Amino acid sequence: MSLVRPRRPLATIASVALVAGVATATLLALAGCGRFGAGVISTVGTVSFTHRLAIPPLATSTIDSQGRTSFNLTAEDGASHLVAGKPTPTRGFSQSYLGPTLVANAGDRVVVHLHNSLGEATSVHWHGMHLPAIDDGGPHQLIAPGSTRSPAWVIKQNAATLWYHPHLMGTTEEQVSDGMAGMFIVHDAAEMALPIPHDYGVDDIPVEVQDVRFDAQGHLSTDVRGFIGPTGNKILVNGTLGPYLDVSTTVVRLRLLNASDARIYDFGFSDARRFSLIATDGGLLPAPQPTSHIQLAPGERAEILVQMAPGERTVLRSALPDMGLDHANSSMNAGADSFDVLQLRASDRLATVGTIPAALVPLAKLPAPTAFRTFVLDGHEINGRVMDMNRVDAVVTLGTTERWSVTNAQDEPHSFHVHDVDFRVTSVDGKPPPPQLSGWKDTIYLRPHVTYLLVMTFADYSDPGHPYMFHCHMLEHEDDGMMGQFVVVKPGQLPTTNLGAQHDH
Repeated sequence: MSLVRPRRPLATIASVALVAGVATATLLALAGCGRFGAGVISTVGTVSFTHRLAIPPLATSTIDSQGRTSFNLTAEDGASHLVAGKPTPTRGFSQSYLGPTLVANAGDRVVVHLHNSLGEATSVHWHGMHLPAIDDGGPHQLIAPGSTRSPAWVIKQNAATLWYHPHLMGTTEEQVSDGMAGMFIVHDAAEMALPIPHDYGVDDIPVEVQDVRFDAQGHLSTDVRGFIGPTGNKILVNGTLGPYLDVSTTVVRLRLLNASDARIYDFGFSDARRFSLIATDGGLLPAPQPTSHIQLAPGERAEILVQMAPGERTVLRSALPDMGLDHANSSMNAGADSFDVLQLRASDRLATVGTIPAALVPLAKLPAPTAFRTFVLDGHEINGRVMDMNRVDAVVTLGTTERWSVTNAQDEPHSFHVHDVDFRVTSVDGKPPPPQLSGWKDTIYLRPHVTYLLVMTFADYSDPGHPYMFHCHMLEHEDDGMMGQFVVVKPGQLPTTNLGAQHDH
């Protein structure tokens, strides 16, 4: 039996002139829908950390007859005990909620057999993965109920924290908020040689953060929304409410993933301790960046190293995010909210797992871009258009390096995710990027009326008939058509004009 939840109405956001510096169109649209957010939410100091943090199991793999590392995932309905005494209808991959963590090494040949046991179609997108377009898992690669799709590729990227989730037209938010998401960790020789934690679930910890809201029956609800989409009043980490982590080492590595539909987090610690940012979406930085906070929009990841002393406790906390909005728009879009997320409990005796190194992995030099594009996000459109499955919005030539100028033209939040490639942020409104944007990225929050220059190289894969996506990663915006698509072609090649939907096989 498939999980059934009331469908939300599609948002209708029109572009209207600004009055007195306020985005009138957005405010009117929100007023018409009764969508002024949930008011101020704070769980700081109120969370009873009574549940041990669940660690997603490692996905079992085998070596098939072709020498590939083979995984199996099943999209399935389930019921989870997320709140006491009330089973919650959920969905997951090979389990009732979320999915196992896949692990592979650079250079591995992998295949993932994806079976759909839901009562509706789904897809699985490998967020941050560099792979052929036909295996990317976007809205073209549907898996019908009862069917199986088996994407296969070679891992051609550096060590990084990636993730997977559905990516359909119109129902991505619904399936992700029901629990369909998981982590994919890539290792490489350079990363494994560093004196940093590597023991999954012991000192190398996945931290998949979601905000949720439960109705009176204990079911997940997405009824409370701002312009950004649904916002919850409770936090789950790896599907655990009120979680604590027993820390047994002097340094712990947290792989932070914002797996929420819409909420932006600004992560730090309750005692304001500093920690070391060592990696962003696309992998390791050249050197650890000492900081006291890291802000993540939906889909963004960060790896941090936290030093602990025997017997101490501290709480991972999300403070008020700096979204670049005025007070009214910020409070209506969860910008005034704060949460206690995860308690760290150090044992009385801690094992030493190394030190925080002074250097990590050098960043490759960027080639000079030879093609330039401009993207303006406004309402639920990019460059004045909503998604059309049969329209190619950009044609990229294999092997070229491009510079994309990306601007949020609204007084409201947006983000930007590019499939297949990592990019480097070379400029933020004409200034050098801050440390948290200085490494490889695939998703970025767009502050209103700020222009970001992104440089990326399109290597390895070309296919005139199968597109990659670029889009806002606030899932309501994505579902409402705030996406475009590009194809990568060989020099002189033309794209297929009628892309359609490529069904499961």
